[in-house]
Amino acid sequence: MVSVSRFLRGLGLAALAAVTCQAAAVNGQALSERASSNDRLVFAHFMIGIVSNRQSSSDYDEDMKLAKAAGIDAFALNIGTDTYNDAQLGYAYDSANRNGMKVFISFDFHYWNKDNAAAVGQKVKEYASRPAQLMVDNRVFVSSFAGDGLDANAVRSAAGSNIYFVPNFTPWGGSTNGIDGALNWMGWPNDGNNKAPKDGKSVSVADGDNNYLNWLGGKKYMAPVSPWFFTHFGPEVDWSKNWVFPGGSLIFDRWNEVLQKGFPMVEILTWNDYGESHYIGPLKSKHNDDGSSKWVNDMPHNGWLDLSKPYIAAYKNKDTNVAKYIEKDQLIYWYRRNLKSLNCDATDTTSNNPPPNPNENYFMGRPDGWDTMEDVVYVVSLLKSAGTVVVSSGGNSVTKEVGAGATLIKVNAGVGKQTFALKRGSSTVLSDTSLMDITNVCACGLYNYNAYVGTVAAGFSDPLDSAGLASLTVGLHVTICQAKPSLGTNPASPTQPNPPVVTTANPGQACIKGTVADGVSQNYLGLCEYTCHYNYCPSAQCKCTEYGSAVSPPATNGREGCPASALDASLSRVGSGHNWGVGLSGRSRVGTKRWLSLAN
Repeated sequence: MVSVSRFLRGLGLAALAAVTCQAAAVNGQALSERASSNDRLVFAHFMIGIVSNRQSSSDYDEDMKLAKAAGIDAFALNIGTDTYNDAQLGYAYDSANRNGMKVFISFDFHYWNKDNAAAVGQKVKEYASRPAQLMVDNRVFVSSFAGDGLDANAVRSAAGSNIYFVPNFTPWGGSTNGIDGALNWMGWPNDGNNKAPKDGKSVSVADGDNNYLNWLGGKKYMAPVSPWFFTHFGPEVDWSKNWVFPGGSLIFDRWNEVLQKGFPMVEILTWNDYGESHYIGPLKSKHNDDGSSKWVNDMPHNGWLDLSKPYIAAYKNKDTNVAKYIEKDQLIYWYRRNLKSLNCDATDTTSNNPPPNPNENYFMGRPDGWDTMEDVVYVVSLLKSAGTVVVSSGGNSVTKEVGAGATLIKVNAGVGKQTFALKRGSSTVLSDTSLMDITNVCACGLYNYNAYVGTVAAGFSDPLDSAGLASLTVGLHVTICQAKPSLGTNPASPTQPNPPVVTTANPGQACIKGTVADGVSQNYLGLCEYTCHYNYCPSAQCKCTEYGSAVSPPATNGREGCPASALDASLSRVGSGHNWGVGLSGRSRVGTKRWLSLAN
C-alpha cells in the first residue's frame, strides 16, 4: 500500500423467490441490528491516502451505496499521518451515516509509530462517538495495517474505552496480549517472504489461515479475501516497487473457501488500492493518481464486486452453497491484456532503471513473480438454472455445460477478440464481446499484469477521471500514450508477435552483459556489449541479457568520444571515456562499421 500524500504520496439449485428475498434481507440488514461478535461481518479496506482531493461527504456517497448494496458492512479507513486525515475521516463518517453504512479506522503503521500508542488511542477517541462508527459488542471497533509491537493496552487506555481491537498483528512478530483478534493481510499465494512462490517455497492463503487460527487460540480471526496483486511503480516515483502475486482464479476459490471455513470476520483487500491492483471498487471513484494509472487506466474491476455479492449473502447466512443467493444470470470474466511472453524491456519504465530508493520490492523489467501467472481467461457463471457457456479467446474456444450456481471455466488465452455467451437450448440468453482485446502491444510501453474484468451483461461505464489520470505519462519511455480512457480501442505501436523472454534483474544486481535492443541498428553492437558489461545499458539502444555482481569499469581517460552521424552521444562518451575500442590509430569504433574520433 502507498499513502499518496506521504510521497505524493498498497452450485446447486435455482433460487426460489422466497430464498432470494431472504438473501436480500441479509444483505440489507442494518448493522446496528447485527453488531455482535457472534455475527459474521464483512469489511472492505479503503485507502484514505489517495482521496485527499475529495471536497465533501457527498464524494463518498457512491462508494458507500455500492458497498452496502453488495452486503459489505463497513469500510476499514486506512490512514497514515497526513494533514488531510481529519477532513477526509469526517467526510467518510458523515457519508456512511447518511447511507446506512459503518466505518472504522485502520491505522497504517508504515506511517504511525508503534511506540506511540497514546497517539493512536487519542485518534480513536476523536471518532468513537460518531454515529457511523462500527461498534461490536457495544465497543468501538479498531484495526490496522501492520503494527507488530504496538502496546494494545496502552491504545485502549488512551482511547478512554474498552475498544474492540483487531489489528494486523502477525503470528511471527506480534503478541495476542490485549487484542480481541487479528487481521491476516496475506491474501495471496506467496513464498513466505512477501513475494510470489519460488524455489519450492509456497505458502497458500489457507496455510496463513491455519497459522493465524493456531496463534490466536480462540480470539477472532479476520480472514482476507483478495482478487489480485500487481504493482509496477518505476524510478519516476519514490515508492518504486515491482512484483506480482499469482492471482488466477483466486477470488472465486477464496470465496468458496470462506463459505466452507466460516471465519467470523472477512476483510476484502481492497476497495480502492489501485497501486496494487486489488481494487474491487470503481475507477471513477474520485481519487488522486499516485502513478498507478499507467496500469489501471481502462482496467475496471467492478465484476469482482458483482461476483462477491452472492457469496457475501451466503457467508452472512452461514450457508456453504452460494446457489440460492444468485439473483440473476451473469457471466464474470477476467484476464490480462497481454500474454506473459510479450517482451516490453525496450520501453518499460523499470527496465535497466534502478530506483531512487533501492529496496527489496523493486525488480527491473518484468515484475518479480511474472512466471507464476497463467495465460488464461477466467470465467465464472452465476446462473439461476443450468445452461451452456461458450467462450472464445482469439483462436481458442471452449463450450461447457454448467449447472445452476457458480461455476469456474478456464480458457487458454489467445491474442484477439474475447467473446462470451450463455445459451439454453437454441436460444442465446446472454452474449457480449469484451471491449479489451488481448494484444501483442506493450500499451504505454509497459509490462501490465493487471486484470481486465468484465461482465455479461455489461456493467456501467467506469473511466478514470482527469485527477485519476494525472500522472499517467510521467516517466514513460514512449510518446504515443495519452492520459485519457481508451477502452474499446486498440493501443498503437505493435510489437513482435512472439518476442523472446529476456531475464530481468534483482535490484541488488547489475547488468554484466548486453546487446543491441530489438529493432536497433547493429552499428550499436560493440558499444552496447561494452557499456552493458559495466551496467550502463540504456534501453533505447541496448538491452541487458545477463545480470550479476557489478563490474567496475576501467579508469577514465579523460577523453570524450563524438558520435558518428545520427548515433547516440551518451554511449560514445561512456565508451571512449573508458578506453573502449582505442587502438594504434587512436580512434574508437562502433560495431565494425562506424568510427569516432577522440576529442582532446
